[in-house]
Amino acid sequence: MTTGLRERKKQQTRQLIAETARRLFSERGFERVTVAEIARAADVSEQTVFNYFRTKEDLVFWRLESFEQELLTTIRERAPDESVLAAFKRFVLAQRGLLGKTDPEARELLAALTRMITESPSLLAREQQIFVGYTASLAALIAAERGVDARAVEPWVAANALMGVHRALVQYARRRVVEGARHPRLAREVRAQADQAFTLLERGLGDYATQADAP
Repeated sequence: MTTGLRERKKQQTRQLIAETARRLFSERGFERVTVAEIARAADVSEQTVFNYFRTKEDLVFWRLESFEQELLTTIRERAPDESVLAAFKRFVLAQRGLLGKTDPEARELLAALTRMITESPSLLAREQQIFVGYTASLAALIAAERGVDARAVEPWVAANALMGVHRALVQYARRRVVEGARHPRLAREVRAQADQAFTLLERGLGDYATQADAP
């Protein structure tokens, strides 16, 4: 009981800090807000902020932590006759986050976050680092399933191709948001682009790494 309460309080503190940071970033831009200002606004110490978030950029991308685990779980627990590509497609096309919400507040929040990220070189750089890490994790999982060396070329090619689709869709969605597209039109456009991208990959990866053909 005590542990559960402690964890809930920690989660509430983390959420408070992140929401405070998002509000300040949206109002003034990521580069113009300091961690000290976020701490004061959230009524915590600057050290407390760093206890929950390793970098200032992670105040924006902290929800991506669950993305990696959900992705790897989807791949790991797919059906024996389902390919990595099919499982990855199923994962990517699932509506999640702000893109899957239809209320006006969520649409405007998505627009504000998009502008903030696209206008910040440091956020874009940090995001690329995160995606590189996800690609490495995915390649390692594929290599382990196929019983090959983690440094082998094939799983790295597959992982980079799959994560390349995700990154391309993120970039496309952001461009359309900046241009004024909103849900539900935005969701339909992203889905159409995803279908085209996965159709392209299916020509080369459609049957790659099904669990049934693993050694």
